Amino acid sequence: MKNFYLSKNKKIAGVCGGIAEYFNIDVVIVRVLFIAFLVSGILSWFVFILYIALWISAPKNRTD
Repeated sequence: MKNFYLSKNKKIAGVCGGIAEYFNIDVVIVRVLFIAFLVSGILSWFVFILYIALWISAPKNRTD
C-alpha cells in the first residue's frame, strides 16, 4: 500500500506534488485543479484548509 508523503517536487510545500505522486498523475494537473478551485470560489476555503492541514500533518518523503 502506498502512503502519502510531501514531494520533493515542490513549488510551495510539496502537497500538490505528493498528491500527484500518490495518484500517479502529472503534478501540473493537480496544481491547475488546485488553483481553479481556489479562484472559482467552489469549496475554496475547504481546499485551502485541506492544503494547510496536509502541509502540517504529512511526513516528508525521505526515500528519494
